[in-house]
Amino acid sequence: MDARLRRLVGVSAALTGILMVLGVYTAATGAGLTCAGRWPFCDGYLGLFPANWSSFVEWFHRLVAMITGFVVLGTTVLAWRRGADRRVRRSLAVATILLPSQIILGALTVATYQWAVLLAHFGTASIIFTGVALAAAWAYEPTGASGSGAEDAADSAGHVRSALGAAGVLLPVLIVLTPHAFVSFGPTTQAVYYSVGLGVYAALLAVTVWSSPASTGETGRLSTASRVRGLSATAAAIVVSLLVVGRLVYGGTLQYVSLGGTLSALALVAAAWYALRRGGRSTESRGVPGGD
Repeated sequence: MDARLRRLVGVSAALTGILMVLGVYTAATGAGLTCAGRWPFCDGYLGLFPANWSSFVEWFHRLVAMITGFVVLGTTVLAWRRGADRRVRRSLAVATILLPSQIILGALTVATYQWAVLLAHFGTASIIFTGVALAAAWAYEPTGASGSGAEDAADSAGHVRSALGAAGVLLPVLIVLTPHAFVSFGPTTQAVYYSVGLGVYAALLAVTVWSSPASTGETGRLSTASRVRGLSATAAAIVVSLLVVGRLVYGGTLQYVSLGGTLSALALVAAAWYALRRGGRSTESRGVPGGD
């Protein structure tokens, strides 16, 4: 894949994540209601510009949504025209196909503001983000993931460790920011919570995609690679589920589910890290020549 297309895929993933965080902040502040009666217009000059700060938040969210939609669509078209990796093309295609439904759900969130609609809107956004994040992970997949040489394998292993380490560092932040558990879950806190959560999710998807016998230091063996991949994929599924359910957490049972789920994801990441380290040590010990 050429550098320009790779950068576009990365930008698509980043913009989608930013848009989701903006959407959370917009809903948390109630700003979406400021333009509710005039969608797709707003309440300022000619209906095209915001009249106050609240309507600016909603207007800016729509602006970023429009830009993100065109970037994702353009990236998808370019990926298919240039014959990018089939996995990248399919992931981008899934994200692009869902864009029209996301636009409709976005209109319904400001017109009706029902939690079922908001949940569907964020759930669809999560699927779109999964598609572009997977496309980015495959676009930036280390060369050594295919086991093409010792140096490349070492580089791939370093990428896997870095992504797994990032998830391990960020997950405790999610625990502290658990909705309505330890801190006030206002609009800014929600924006930070979802920024960190999407970062953890993207890192775990990268670990899942990049894990291979070469990257785990076990050329010719699948055990460690499969274990790391399975643990990271399970942790990723838990994290994204918690982010979707988090739109409904106000306390009580769901609060404990959110906290317990995040602790479970952290335990899975720790287990994946242990498996990765153990696989690397076993490979090193097998590579030491005997005394005779």
